[in-house]
Amino acid sequence: MEIIRDPVWNNIRVDPLALRLVDTPVFQRLRYVRQLGLAYLVYPGATHTRFEHALGAYHLSRVAIALIRERGELTQVDATETCITSIAALLHDVGHYPFSHALEEIGATHHEVVATTLVTTGTIAEILRAEVAPDAPERVIALIRGESSSPLQGLISGSLDLDKIEYLKRDAHMCGVAYGEIDVDRLINSMLIVDDPATGASTVGVAEKGLSALESLLFAKYQMYRNVYWHHAVRSATAMYKRIVEDACDAGVLSRDGLAAFTDEGLLALLLERAPSPLLRALRERHLYKRAAEWPASELDDGFGEWIGSDRDRTHAAEDRLAAMLGVSRGDVLLDYPEKTQMLGLDIPVQRRDGRTERLTAAGIGGAINLPRLSQELYRSARWLRVLTAHPIDADRIAVLREIAAS
Repeated sequence: MEIIRDPVWNNIRVDPLALRLVDTPVFQRLRYVRQLGLAYLVYPGATHTRFEHALGAYHLSRVAIALIRERGELTQVDATETCITSIAALLHDVGHYPFSHALEEIGATHHEVVATTLVTTGTIAEILRAEVAPDAPERVIALIRGESSSPLQGLISGSLDLDKIEYLKRDAHMCGVAYGEIDVDRLINSMLIVDDPATGASTVGVAEKGLSALESLLFAKYQMYRNVYWHHAVRSATAMYKRIVEDACDAGVLSRDGLAAFTDEGLLALLLERAPSPLLRALRERHLYKRAAEWPASELDDGFGEWIGSDRDRTHAAEDRLAAMLGVSRGDVLLDYPEKTQMLGLDIPVQRRDGRTERLTAAGIGGAINLPRLSQELYRSARWLRVLTAHPIDADRIAVLREIAAS
């Protein structure tokens, strides 16, 4: 075992197989892809990368698997399956784009689809087929994409996967905020393999004693979204970045299919060389667009404005109309509405103290906070629709919202 020192988990023990995968060019690229995209423009410490996050997820997978094995719940799971699960935790982010998730909102292929090619072909696939099993790459990808029948699927992709626990803890630590306080030990110690009451299949669940730790995860995620991930200045920088890359793709300077090969600074360097623009210069100098009007999702009708994250032509047309309405130049208005996501999906099995297994669903569970309902309410208060302008403008919120509704 090699030991890697880490500011969040202290010593991360890496086995020889994982070390070979870490040393591949595909994985090493993650050293140069920031975990939180442009959040460092608001939180200067947020320069940590997908590289250390992936190592942290690998570490947590080994810890969780060891604890589950200790309780005798892996008798039907062979060593190959547990190895593949830890490798999936290690490789789950290899397809990520420069500056995190933003480019998926402009039509770039989802990062898990990108990862499929990176894991099932080339050096990584050769290592896995030789060292683990002939079908190991495909099994790893199935776990990453949430398509595996493995009882350990929930550790990699699910309501309570280790990725969430890792990034919330690490992001809060690196940003210097106290919002990511999660009872990680209690949460991982409460994970177990149970029979799904609906299907009878073995799956990852949580013991009832872990529900309070699950609450800490929900509140931490809400606070991090509200104060870091969806901070107004972070979202402004992200909207500017998306438009810059989108314009470069439309001009033929970049190809959406090739974006995943870049590092953060590599992409910016190419843009500066081949597609310089006032918007790019403003982003580099941190002259961010300002809020002209904004509304929390809790004040909007369900479904309002969802096209902003998916229909880019419609979004650009709406931005141009708003620019004319506000008396500013075309391109001086950007719309931002974070891609719709669950604050925390909570459809997971819970083993009650009397041995019964129930699903924690939208109906709640007796004797506990209705976490799914609370999750939705927190999500709607954290997500904001914003009209951003190159210079401060005192806009008529009602008129602006009416224009967006008519778009």
